Amino acid sequence: MFIHLGEDYTIFLDKVIAVINIEGPLDRSVKDIIDLAQVEKKLVRIGDQGREKSLVITDDQVYLSPISSLTLFRRGHNLAGGGHSI
Repeated sequence: MFIHLGEDYTIFLDKVIAVINIEGPLDRSVKDIIDLAQVEKKLVRIGDQGREKSLVITDDQVYLSPISSLTLFRRGHNLAGGGHSI
């Protein structure tokens, strides 16, 4: 199954390792993940810079998405057969 991350970006749900809320102050560890992904050319910015709401980590890419982590969780939960929305 797929999960839509914003704009034209859709990924396999089973490739998702983590979805992290990045609205508000970022922990140093989250900044390090973003910096490392950028250096390794694995960072994908979806939408306008500064409007990112979530960080989606997969086994081969790191995405900065304008869709909230809660919305992404709900989409993934519903697709994975989690039943009712939260």
